[in-house]
Amino acid sequence: MTDRYIVFDVETPNSRNNRMSAIGISIIENGKITDEFYSLVNPEQEFDYFNIKLTGITPEMAEEAPTFPEVWEKIGSIMESGILVAHNAPFDMGVLQKCLDFYGIDTKPSFNYVCTCRMAKKCMPNLPSHRLNNLCDYLGITLDHHHAGSDSTAAAKIFLFCVENGIEPKEFIKVKTG
Repeated sequence: MTDRYIVFDVETPNSRNNRMSAIGISIIENGKITDEFYSLVNPEQEFDYFNIKLTGITPEMAEEAPTFPEVWEKIGSIMESGILVAHNAPFDMGVLQKCLDFYGIDTKPSFNYVCTCRMAKKCMPNLPSHRLNNLCDYLGITLDHHHAGSDSTAAAKIFLFCVENGIEPKEFIKVKTG
């Protein structure tokens, strides 16, 4: 495996799922996690009680965090440098696209992405659940669930497990256009 995969996870402040309150990134190169990034993100909108309880991220914590455009300055070139990967990728890809659109950030016209949930279903079809936390329990992966940094690392480890067990990521590539 020589491709570069950018595994990411986002947390959101409310049920609209159109902004992020945190992002975690794990970079996979040549079959290994080579780098990681985590940041809180000021979503510049209100938080729902449910999301605060789920993620542990409060408005006060995010208030001093960089906004999405400020974070994108740091991660944009990383996110554009490989195939994106996420667990339940349509959700994370949707939030990412909504943030890019809202802030009018120019980026490449499309992103190739892979969903680790779909890969895991093919790799481990007999498991009763392919939710991130259940897969981590099954595989013995440490997880601080709904912490974007921990979730991206866990998804990267699930990705690598699937690849090591014969799952070809290229079979799962989808394209997200803006």
